[in-house]
Amino acid sequence: MSGDARKDQKQSGVSRRDFVKIAAAGTAAVASAQGWAAETRKGDMIYRDLGRTGEKVSALGLGGFHIGNPPEAEGIKIIRSAIDRGVTFLDNCWDYHDGESEKRMGKALRDGYREKVFVMTKIDGRTKQLAAKQIDESLQRLQTDRIDLMQHHEVIRLEDPDRIFSEGGAMEAVVEAQKAGKIRFIGFTGHKDPMVHLRMLETAKQHGFRFDAAQMPVNVMDAHFRSFGKQVVPELVKEGIAVLGMKPLASGAALKSGAVTPVECWHYALSLPTSVVITGLDSMKFLDEALEAVRTFKPLDEGKMAALLAKTREPALSGKFERFKTANDFDATAKNPAWIG
Repeated sequence: MSGDARKDQKQSGVSRRDFVKIAAAGTAAVASAQGWAAETRKGDMIYRDLGRTGEKVSALGLGGFHIGNPPEAEGIKIIRSAIDRGVTFLDNCWDYHDGESEKRMGKALRDGYREKVFVMTKIDGRTKQLAAKQIDESLQRLQTDRIDLMQHHEVIRLEDPDRIFSEGGAMEAVVEAQKAGKIRFIGFTGHKDPMVHLRMLETAKQHGFRFDAAQMPVNVMDAHFRSFGKQVVPELVKEGIAVLGMKPLASGAALKSGAVTPVECWHYALSLPTSVVITGLDSMKFLDEALEAVRTFKPLDEGKMAALLAKTREPALSGKFERFKTANDFDATAKNPAWIG
């Protein structure tokens, strides 16, 4: 531990050991709110309630961006293999690989695969007109007449909630699409700062609306830096809004810290009250690893959680292993402002 860190802890009256105990207890309390008895296993897969929706989905979700990386045939193979092995939650987005990810998923969901899964995709448009256009394009690419969960993508700016809920904003198009039967549930995503998520939830309340799901980074590094797990997850649990975790390995950066293993990252994210943990898988090897982590999962007790938090605290404090929070590397809509309008 650095001298400055020791000084800060001394001034606050909280020792390193006390900090870890407090953090672990808080995480355990949040996890207990979900109630692990509610989850079920079928074969090697775990299935959990999707908030208050009445749906049950696989605890492992297949990310949509990465299936656009390998050749098309390989991407389709990964999707179908994941489904055959128990994955039922599929993630995607209107803008991934200029629509190629949705097109591949649409092809993979032919031959009866569509009826086996819960499909989520996202739109970027902040205006009603642009959002409506993107919804219809996603439906066409995915080759389906309904999307199970539609989410507002990259809610990363403080003004995004205002734009989405304004008169003529994207929420009007999403609600109309829901009434028309094009989508079933509504959520939002973001990776930048917990305060933006909290503002989105508050803005929704002001408009008499309650989301069905919200997606955010949930990993061992997040616990120490601008933490979605500590600030947002408890609010979602309280409201019965499904917690969709993403970036369980901090987009691979957590492993570069040398502090944790892939399995530890997975078991941490699954130990939080997440309905599903979504990860990008662009090879059969990574699919196998993720499935093995789920197969071997048991909720971390307070002692194991404390040990993970202790060894990740120092590398996590600066946020350098979560660049999606601190830089614009992951901000696709910032690089393509026409997508949001």
